[in-house]
Amino acid sequence: MRAPPFLVLILAVSAALALILVGQRPAGAEPIRVGVVHALSGPMAESERGLVDAVRLAVEEINAAGGLFGRRLDLILADSRSNWTTAATEVERLILQERVSVLFACWTSACRKAVRPVVEEHRHLMFYPLQYEGLEESPHLVYMGSTPNQQIIPGTRWTMDRFGTRIYLVGSDYIFPRTANRLIRDLVTAAEGEILAERYVPMDAVDLDAIAAEIRRLAPDAVLNTLNGNANRHFFASLRAENLTEMPVISFSVAEPELRSMPSGQSHTAHYAVWGYFQSLPDPVNRRFVDTFRQRFGAERVVSDPIVSSYNGVRLWAEAVRAAGTDDPAQINRSVGRTSLHGPSGIVALDAATRHLWRRVYVGHARADGQFDAVEISESPIRPVPFPASRSRAEWRGLVDLLSGEANRSLPRDSRWAP
Repeated sequence: MRAPPFLVLILAVSAALALILVGQRPAGAEPIRVGVVHALSGPMAESERGLVDAVRLAVEEINAAGGLFGRRLDLILADSRSNWTTAATEVERLILQERVSVLFACWTSACRKAVRPVVEEHRHLMFYPLQYEGLEESPHLVYMGSTPNQQIIPGTRWTMDRFGTRIYLVGSDYIFPRTANRLIRDLVTAAEGEILAERYVPMDAVDLDAIAAEIRRLAPDAVLNTLNGNANRHFFASLRAENLTEMPVISFSVAEPELRSMPSGQSHTAHYAVWGYFQSLPDPVNRRFVDTFRQRFGAERVVSDPIVSSYNGVRLWAEAVRAAGTDDPAQINRSVGRTSLHGPSGIVALDAATRHLWRRVYVGHARADGQFDAVEISESPIRPVPFPASRSRAEWRGLVDLLSGEANRSLPRDSRWAP
């Protein structure tokens, strides 16, 4: 029986459309390229190793579930070598040559400040996983870490309430510690306290004996620590050599991997850290994440706030891709503020106005086994405030420029950034 003419026409049109779609399919099936720029060598490699693994785990899970729109994700990894100039160069290479759809990059604020102009120039999209000094917003960055009102400010208030207001400040010599310590000075002054000393050391510092000796001489109520990377290991060794293991130290950049890396026998009985997440949290979603991470990367591995932020960043980006129907960075920049998910740290919700996360705040007491006993010091998730109300935005920006210049002058020439 011959088909009616109209049916023949419909079949012919359908066949033509199918040929067109088949012709387009190879392009549509191209992998989505995910760019990662972290330190695989140098003094920050120990801290940033876990961030790379977190991104890798999230990418593997998305691929195992079929990818995005049937397209697998390809991880394109670059080593910043703990150098922010190298990081900026690698970010531009991933954007222009590797054609990545998104970037997950940096630990230090110096790195972020170096790569931000590159990301903005190319109108691209980057997720930054670390707590930081705030005083910044960008339409092309998503800030997954804590702002000052979600870490530095509550952590400082908790310290003064618990231990006293005579404070010693020590940090790595770059913009985050210098700006964080200016915020801390404001808080201590308002509480009629005293900053006994404010000291900075290079990122790769190994000799902190003089600082430990000064702490012993000044006998502060507490030390607020913004050291990053391997310097923390040497700092706590120097404190132990001065028999200062009962001196309260509150760290803002020491998480589980850094704590675990310290040699056995160097435990500090009065060491605390302030974060929005700790591995020891009992949430069932967190327990599953920790188990999965260890199964993938080793039973001895530990996770941390920055690791979870990196993992959540990939998942949040994937949700935005699904919502937008495309992996185009410009489209995702418009849709990412309307996405949320339940992650190991709880509900992950972006404040669309600032592109920072709502976050809880915990204080953790360091244990000898490399974990923290965590106690929440926020009654509920805190809305991010990148620019604290104690100064105007113009005043904060001027202060950042000043502090950037101070830190910049102390860096090797090939590691400097534009304020």
